[in-house]
Amino acid sequence: MAHLECSGNFNYLSLGERKTLRVAVRNLTLKQLRIVAAVARTGKITGAAKELNVTPPAVALQLKLVEDGAGLALFERTRGGMRPTDAGRQVLQTAARVETALAECAEALKAMHGLGRGRVLVGLVSTAKYVVPRALAAFAKTHPGIELRLLVGNRAQTLAALERLELDIAITGYPPDDMAVERQVIGNHPHVIIAAADHRFVSRRRLQLADLADETFVVRERGSGTRLLMERLFAKAALSPRIAMEVDSNETIKQAVIAGLGVAFLSAHTIAAEVETGRLAVLPVAGLPVIRQWYAVKHKEKRLLPAAEAMWQFLVSESVRFLPGVESWQR
Repeated sequence: MAHLECSGNFNYLSLGERKTLRVAVRNLTLKQLRIVAAVARTGKITGAAKELNVTPPAVALQLKLVEDGAGLALFERTRGGMRPTDAGRQVLQTAARVETALAECAEALKAMHGLGRGRVLVGLVSTAKYVVPRALAAFAKTHPGIELRLLVGNRAQTLAALERLELDIAITGYPPDDMAVERQVIGNHPHVIIAAADHRFVSRRRLQLADLADETFVVRERGSGTRLLMERLFAKAALSPRIAMEVDSNETIKQAVIAGLGVAFLSAHTIAAEVETGRLAVLPVAGLPVIRQWYAVKHKEKRLLPAAEAMWQFLVSESVRFLPGVESWQR
């Protein structure tokens, strides 16, 4: 039987409820934790039973035992399925930490046996997917026994996974300031303003940012690294861009610009293919490209096992060889 402490903020619970929940969690078994997690993933008793290869009554019984012991409902029964309550989310956090600890233990034991195996989970902000896989492929060739898993999302999603200790390493242009992390620069990251190939400004030799005051912009969603950088650029020039569309996909933004729906501020690493084939053009705006950096980031509470540590050292020392240079974007 697992003896666990349920971590998290219990301020929304009464003192008696907090004490009851902690006592109940100490008596949870690994089987029960996995049942709670499966119910949360599938939203159904039957779905959890199928996933765990047990009967629905067995799932229902174990869930009832956990809820009776806690004196709190872990799920709300809704038409859309079973949704975790606040108490349920606390138990799910504990379950996730237990699974992470077990996986780390297994990987450490493999490393001790000298099997040359391991697994690394790397989170990429969506813009990084255009450049970082080259470095990961090079690492994989020299470490064929290590399994690489990638999680691609926007900045908020990637950093949330990092904070939950689900990732070994994250690659982002803006490391978090409100999280205990270690960060290392792995290369330069240029940003430019792009337009359709037939845009009236493409033939200009030089533009000022103010020349784009009447242009409409297709922009990334709020909170993305690209959007943050764009807002700082325009704020520094005391300008406000006219926003026509807000999109959470670089690919959609590029297609919108090609179609003539506006101009866009994007990572130069995302538009190289379209510029080379003549579908997009980089506008010659003074002061651009804006050069930022790519960072490798790891949570200080995350203990990197040998495979992940090897990946970290590779990214820090070798990534720059696989990132495109900035010379071709400078005018």
